[in-house]
Amino acid sequence: MKSSKSNDPFIEKLKELKTKKIITDRYFNILKSFYLCYKNAEAETTAHEKIFREFLPLVVHQFKEPFQFQPYHERIRKPYDYYQFGVEFIRPLVDIEDSYVLGKSNIDKMVEQLAAKENVILLANHQTETDPQAISLLLEDTYPQFAEEMIFVAGDRVVTDPLAIPFSMGRNLLCIFSKRYIDTPPELKEKKQIHNQKTMQLMSDLLKEGGKAIYVAPSGGRDRRNDQGEIELAPFDPQSIEMFLLMAKKSKRPTHFYPLSLLTYELLPPPKSVQQELGEERSTKHCPIHLAFGSEINMNEYPGSDSVEKSEKRKKRSEYIYHLVQQNYQKLLEIGGLS
Repeated sequence: MKSSKSNDPFIEKLKELKTKKIITDRYFNILKSFYLCYKNAEAETTAHEKIFREFLPLVVHQFKEPFQFQPYHERIRKPYDYYQFGVEFIRPLVDIEDSYVLGKSNIDKMVEQLAAKENVILLANHQTETDPQAISLLLEDTYPQFAEEMIFVAGDRVVTDPLAIPFSMGRNLLCIFSKRYIDTPPELKEKKQIHNQKTMQLMSDLLKEGGKAIYVAPSGGRDRRNDQGEIELAPFDPQSIEMFLLMAKKSKRPTHFYPLSLLTYELLPPPKSVQQELGEERSTKHCPIHLAFGSEINMNEYPGSDSVEKSEKRKKRSEYIYHLVQQNYQKLLEIGGLS
């Protein structure tokens, strides 16, 4: 990594903020490291200077007055366009020419279904904090409205970490506490459960309105590298898929389920292991990113759908959908010459 001059305006501003105790030592180190990594990743231009000059006040504001997300948050585009900021933030990092989207004919079907006030639920893997922005960037010339209006089921990390909040403010989010963190700390468990119930009710209302596209990662977290250094798609939770299926049935609106595979890992890899404390290290690199939109899933017929036990049927359904996402993910790897 290239070293930064001691008089780098961004680094100097960070030092000032740390001295004034506006940002903590931990976040000073995270922001400095992230900035230098970003600067190195897009070394051919000076885009990092403008982007981080715009990014820093957004982060500082979160230290002073943290934004409070409602269970259902609608993207903010005025007076400040958080949506476009998020897309512009990753643009210099993405090798657009070598990026690709598979399954555009399936997007065409989804757009038609949404126009008919039917719902679409995308069951996907999840690799980076910036996956929503990655989807928007790759679809901005072909399906901009579809990408912008998509609703993301978001865990509490992206609505509480000061570095993630500015990006989250620009997206439509259904905010939940994931199973991974709902017991931490124990005294807040009940409050978190009540919050999740409100979110589920709002989701139910949205599905009843119709014309909603919702992205959910049934794994409840990001993909990570295994002990051999290979990226593994996090396994799907059968209960999560079952909940969305039940809510879709209750909505009385036709609801269509599709698999979505994302290959975005190198853009902003997650920490090696799950951490409880807020404030994760962030690194990035210039790379292509890829999406694969699979064919509509038959949620009633799949290998094992004839099982007598409900729990077994749910497990088999989850495994089947995971397999579809994994199959398309493998195609992305092969096309990119990464397999």
